[in-house]
Amino acid sequence: MKKFLLVLFCVSAGALLFAQEDAAQGQDKGATPLGAPDVSMVGADAAKQSLTEVSIDLFEREASWEANIASDDGITTVRLHPGSAAGKDALPAASEGSEDIRALGIKVNFFKRGRNPIFIKAVRPIAVEGTVKTVSVWVAGRNFGHKLNLVIQDIRGKTFEVSMGKLNFSGWRKLTATIPASPDGTTGVVQSNSHYPDRSGIRIVGFRIVCDPEDAFGTYYVYFDDMRAVTDLFEFESKDPSDMVDSW
Repeated sequence: MKKFLLVLFCVSAGALLFAQEDAAQGQDKGATPLGAPDVSMVGADAAKQSLTEVSIDLFEREASWEANIASDDGITTVRLHPGSAAGKDALPAASEGSEDIRALGIKVNFFKRGRNPIFIKAVRPIAVEGTVKTVSVWVAGRNFGHKLNLVIQDIRGKTFEVSMGKLNFSGWRKLTATIPASPDGTTGVVQSNSHYPDRSGIRIVGFRIVCDPEDAFGTYYVYFDDMRAVTDLFEFESKDPSDMVDSW
């Protein structure tokens, strides 16, 4: 009996060792790194999906965005500027033919160093239907250590911030926020409700820049262009067109 248990232990240990070696080799052979999510698997809880890339805003309309900072920390200026990020993919079909010749510029004059949050808000929050997986925007961050967060609201009106990364790069770069799925449909970012099929998705409120105190001095410029989302429109496209809307 003891010999049998000893043999069984050796076999189990060997199998575990091979499994660990295979896992390590799989990582070396190009396993998907953290921070590069597969949008088709973000929040996926069913095999049926209809992933679609949609244009949220090309930043071409005057007075559609505003920026502010605490009056003790500095002043902000918002202006549209000629120019657009190079290297972008073709626009989604719904926005083909639209002009994409300008970018949104934010200028901040700091009064003092500090974390000094800068809020950049859409005058009217922008609705994105379906189950939103990711939101991306092209940013020229001017190589400062500030952090960019996306500010959103779910169907309940609750506000969340999702990290898009640091702005410590030169030129234009596409930054992407992954919208976390609600674990149970009642907590976290809730994008759908089985009782109200006409309500889905999120609303884009804007952005919040959290400044690095070491870089929060003098004058700071940041530019935004071409905001898009990848969203699952399966439930939206498959709902009964004769069903009434609960908005009366």
